[in-house]
Amino acid sequence: MRSRIVILGGGTAGTLVANRLVRRLGDSVDVTVVDQDDSHVYQPGLLFVPFGRANPEDLSRSRRRQMDDAVRFVPSGVDSVDLAANRVTLSDHEDLDYDVLVIASGARLVPEETEGLTGPGWNDRVFTFYTPEGAAGLQRAVRDFSGGRVVVNVVDLPIKCPVAPLEFAFLADWYFHQRGLRDHVELVYVTPLDGAFTKPVASAHLGGLLRAKGIDLVTEFNTGRVDGEARRLVGYDGRSVDFDLAVVVPLHSGAEYVGRSAGLGDELDFVPVDEQTLQSKAAPNVFAVGDAAALPTSKAGSVAHYEGDLLVENIDRLIHDLPLSGRFDGHTNCFIESGFGKAMLIDFNYDTEPLPGHFPSTLGLPLLRESRLNHLAKLGFEWFYWHVLLPGRDLPGLGSAMPTRGKPGLAGAGLKED
Repeated sequence: MRSRIVILGGGTAGTLVANRLVRRLGDSVDVTVVDQDDSHVYQPGLLFVPFGRANPEDLSRSRRRQMDDAVRFVPSGVDSVDLAANRVTLSDHEDLDYDVLVIASGARLVPEETEGLTGPGWNDRVFTFYTPEGAAGLQRAVRDFSGGRVVVNVVDLPIKCPVAPLEFAFLADWYFHQRGLRDHVELVYVTPLDGAFTKPVASAHLGGLLRAKGIDLVTEFNTGRVDGEARRLVGYDGRSVDFDLAVVVPLHSGAEYVGRSAGLGDELDFVPVDEQTLQSKAAPNVFAVGDAAALPTSKAGSVAHYEGDLLVENIDRLIHDLPLSGRFDGHTNCFIESGFGKAMLIDFNYDTEPLPGHFPSTLGLPLLRESRLNHLAKLGFEWFYWHVLLPGRDLPGLGSAMPTRGKPGLAGAGLKED
């Protein structure tokens, strides 16, 4: 009997897992992917839209066309999941029964949860580049900006691609230099963290880069209200930050249906899972992958990529009544565009901080250091995304585990290189 596998979400994680499943398990499974629309957006490209380096319409492709022909695609919203009945109810009240369920519905923006954010000034002098519409509006605003204070604000974590707001600040520095306006523009980066980033080693490097570029850093600022008329961010502690143009990364949460499904999600509608197997803590035949999973690691496309292979292995073993063996170590890497044709790369996992060295080996890309090579690799990642990552192809010599080769600092931590 064919096992019924339902994947909720046709983004990065859902698409690559679906493709890997049909490649590995073939005719022994029926794989169905559900998503509310047929538009798959290459989200890393949105960062470049405000600076005229990408067009929103070029970043979107059909979800269906990114999936193997053996995958059934259902364009629909999701109403709820009944864990006891092994059933998904869609928005049109159609039911899908499953043997294995994969939650891959990503993270959604909830700007309405911050007082005033979507009020006066929204999409006029207060923007986000995390949506195609917001990025396009911000492009017009940045193009017409002739001087004043530009504030980049992260309201709270977790967010998709935690380095993207930093990248925006770095690219804004480059952009206004290119236009001959940098001396007339004050750049400010406002974060709820106590530094530029979550990981201390990377935070020190990135904080130093902000200082070197003359970008002010405001830390431990918890945005409680956005006053678009007065052009001011107001923190819960009473502090305020004035702006002429605000670039805000709103609060994120999981999919709404998670909150409507008893026992499935946490208070933010993300899905608690075992940190290594990705198995839901609510039911053994349910998994979560990518941004939808509540894990102590970044919500980044690389995480979905590294999770994909081991998740498929665990689903295979679950179907055949075998113990789960796939173990995710939290492996994450992120390119950080730093402007002027350069970028940094960080690589880390649950237990290991971003370290200097090279990725994936001693002859690879430089880590924690600006380079032209990293910039070119970031630009080339779009081709890799559509033609390698989403199809779920294997990369020889690069598995899901964080490579230790090329990181001399691991020896000092008592870990042996590969």
